[in-house]
Amino acid sequence: MAVTAPDTPAPQTVDQPSRPRRRWRAPLLRLALAAASGFVCYLSFAPRDLWWLMPIGFAGFGLVLHGRRLWGGLGYGFVFGLAFFLPLLTWLEDFLGVQFGPWPWLALSAALAAYLGVGGALCTLVARLPGAPVWMAALIIATETPRTWWPLGGFPWGRVAFSQPEGAFLPLASVGGAPLVGFAVVLTGFGLAALVRRVLRLRRDRSWRPLAVPAAAVVLPVAAGLALWPTIGTGADGGNSDSSGSLTVATVQGNAPNVGLGLLNEAGTLRANHLLQNEQLAQEIRSGAIPKPDLVVWPETATRVRGTDPVIDNAVAELGTPALIGAIYWPPGGRVQNSEIVWDPRTGAGERYSKQELVPFAEYVPARAIASWVTPFVDDTSDMAPGTSTAVLDIAGTRVATPICYEIAYDHVSRDAVDAGAKLIVLPTNNAWFGKSEMSYQQLAMARLRAVEHSRAVVVSSTSGVSAFVQPDGTVTRSTEEFTAASLVGRVPLRDTTTLSDRLGASVEYGLIGIALVAVAIGAARTRRTRAEDRRTTVAE
Repeated sequence: MAVTAPDTPAPQTVDQPSRPRRRWRAPLLRLALAAASGFVCYLSFAPRDLWWLMPIGFAGFGLVLHGRRLWGGLGYGFVFGLAFFLPLLTWLEDFLGVQFGPWPWLALSAALAAYLGVGGALCTLVARLPGAPVWMAALIIATETPRTWWPLGGFPWGRVAFSQPEGAFLPLASVGGAPLVGFAVVLTGFGLAALVRRVLRLRRDRSWRPLAVPAAAVVLPVAAGLALWPTIGTGADGGNSDSSGSLTVATVQGNAPNVGLGLLNEAGTLRANHLLQNEQLAQEIRSGAIPKPDLVVWPETATRVRGTDPVIDNAVAELGTPALIGAIYWPPGGRVQNSEIVWDPRTGAGERYSKQELVPFAEYVPARAIASWVTPFVDDTSDMAPGTSTAVLDIAGTRVATPICYEIAYDHVSRDAVDAGAKLIVLPTNNAWFGKSEMSYQQLAMARLRAVEHSRAVVVSSTSGVSAFVQPDGTVTRSTEEFTAASLVGRVPLRDTTTLSDRLGASVEYGLIGIALVAVAIGAARTRRTRAEDRRTTVAE
């Protein structure tokens, strides 16, 4: 009689359930590193003095991109960008508030992150070329140029260079402006990532030669910046106000209510506050408590001007010195503009400059029909008219650059003014829109970079702070607190020096774009050739 053996259960492999987990572990770790690296980049921005974190953030991003293909680079780059821009731009919520909700902040952050996603994807095409950190850095900085065009008419906030108002890389601004500073920072970061990978492979390869290129990518940008520091001048070398070539400048910070977008309804309060602070300044001048300034600066949109304005005439006459008055201005027969007006104590209003680069959702509403889906607020607003002239005015015997607020983020505004003979940069701004956020300090960091880029002192005049005096080497000598009424008075140097950055102009920026495009073309051709060879090898086998 045959005996049937009992069924034997199939042997179970203990490792099987863990294989899917292991398969996802590496992508999840890369996602986490991409997000952490983006956040580290955010931490490098003002008000923190942590400029050295930016190359570390890009080093982490470089490690994430190693060995990735196009779509992987796109996804990881987008995550990196989101972790960077979301915290950097939280001040948009202070500005827009409940009227708009979080959607503009989220949408703008996502749009800007998409540029870093594209940059990450293209980096995967050049990562295997000799000298890869150079081409990858050029690609990342190249993505900053279209950000000045789109979305919302351009939004250059958060450029890599704006994290460097001090430190080793800042002097490079005098040679190649913001593009060169950003390139040097990202090159250092990607070089550091390559160096880490090569050191980890050193035990296997037993050769020091592969360390040379990544080590150079780390050391040379830092060494170049440090070597340039002695060339950054700060003394007066021009001007005709007196023999020393300097001006005594006063700022009027009248303060404003912290109500975000509600500031649209507080024009009367802004005007009254600045008239009051102007009167206090005039009393201190008359009493001899402070020296009589050569120039007084009111901040952006501190008052409204339609035609003649006897009240402002009297306020400037009390000062007894020329003033730059920041005003919402209605030109005869034209649309309203955001302007800086030269106001003489005897003859009144004269020459003016009107803002060219307008702020979306504050001075104009982009895609108005779409914006109306989010909020009915747009139905009660009209768009300002942008100015068309160069941001330079003649006042107090001096040619002065007058970029207004947001325009300090655009290379061409200050550069065109300095090319037109400006010896001093004055930055009137109204930061009361953004509450007690990091925005004012981020903007001050841009002003410090521009000071070195153009070898000019910068006077920041804000409605509610931060007002500041910035020396041509980027040093802040005096500043105010936020949401306080105050005045600053001090001497600033006037300079005629033309930096190499001003002589080169936009050629550095477009040169980096050209390098990036050539590298992508070579990398893409090499990738296609490699894949074709792999397919032929597979068929032959």
